[in-house]
Amino acid sequence: MNALLIQAAATLPLVGLIWTVQIVHYPLFDGVGAEGFAEYERRHTLRITWIVAPLMLVELAVSGWLAWRIPEGVPAWQCYAGAAMTAGIWLSTYFLQVPRHSELAAGFAPAAHAALVATNWIRTALWSARGALTLCMLAARMS
Repeated sequence: MNALLIQAAATLPLVGLIWTVQIVHYPLFDGVGAEGFAEYERRHTLRITWIVAPLMLVELAVSGWLAWRIPEGVPAWQCYAGAAMTAGIWLSTYFLQVPRHSELAAGFAPAAHAALVATNWIRTALWSARGALTLCMLAARMS
């Protein structure tokens, strides 16, 4: 049960954060202005990392743990699906979003911005599904 609670404590805030980033934050990048955008992107990346990185690392560790030590009452497929979703989030981050942020670090680029907003829907969908799955796993364990 403790691992499931830790997973919920890491995953559910990330669900809220990714929706805020997807709907509010990333779309507003194009309003920052070309002159100050590189500094804005640098500061954004630094600050968001302090929030996202610890939660993502906890989520990664716990999803692996749950796939290895399936809690009583929780269907194994849910643990495996959760680990697969976590892997998908990390792969999307590394191969899709980080490169777009690297492009934007040099200055605002409309194509990189559009690609960031479009590809971030992958993480938004995966984290949303992980959040729902986490709640299902908790419910299964509690019943």
